[in-house]
Amino acid sequence: MSRSEDHELVARVVSAQDTDAFGELIRRHQSHVRNFLRKLCGDMSMADDLAQDSFMRAWDKLHTYSGSGSFIGWMLKIAYTTFLQSRRKSKRYAEILEQAGHDTDMESRTRTTQADEVGDLDKFLAVLSEEERAIMVMSYACGLSHREISDATAMPVGSVKSVIFRGKEKIRTSFDIKDHQHG
Repeated sequence: MSRSEDHELVARVVSAQDTDAFGELIRRHQSHVRNFLRKLCGDMSMADDLAQDSFMRAWDKLHTYSGSGSFIGWMLKIAYTTFLQSRRKSKRYAEILEQAGHDTDMESRTRTTQADEVGDLDKFLAVLSEEERAIMVMSYACGLSHREISDATAMPVGSVKSVIFRGKEKIRTSFDIKDHQHG
C-alpha cells in the first residue's frame, strides 16, 4: 500500500464523495487502527467500536487531510483523539454514577479478560502510562516516524523521542531487561 495510492483514493473521496475509494482506504488501514486501539484500551469490543467511530470521523474530516504526512498517521491521530474523548466520557459517567451513590469501578468493567494468555507485548505495554503506550504502539507496532507521531499527538518531535526513551527504560526496569548496547 503506497502513499501515492492513498493520496489518489483520498482525492477521489474528497472530489466525488466516492464511497468505494473510502472503503478501500478502510480495508488498507483498518487492522492498524484496530490494533492500535486494542493496545490502548485493552478491550477488543471497545476498540472495534472506537475504530468504527474513527472511520466515521475520518469520512467527515477527509477534506482536512493535507497529504503532507502519511494517511495512516492522519488516521491514527483521529483514532487517538476518539480514544481520548471516549476515556473522558467514561470518567465523567463514572463520576456521575459515584455522585448518585452507585459503587462502580469503570476501569474493571471496561477491561474484559481474554480467554487466551496476554502476550509479552501486552505485559510490557501495561507498565506504561496511556500516553506512553499510545506513542510506543504508534512507533513500534504501526511503524510511524517520530514526525508522524508528532503530527498525530500534537506533541513536539523531541518530546515524542523522550517519551519513547522513557517508555523503553520503564519496560527495561520493570522486567529487568538488559540493554544490549550498554551492558
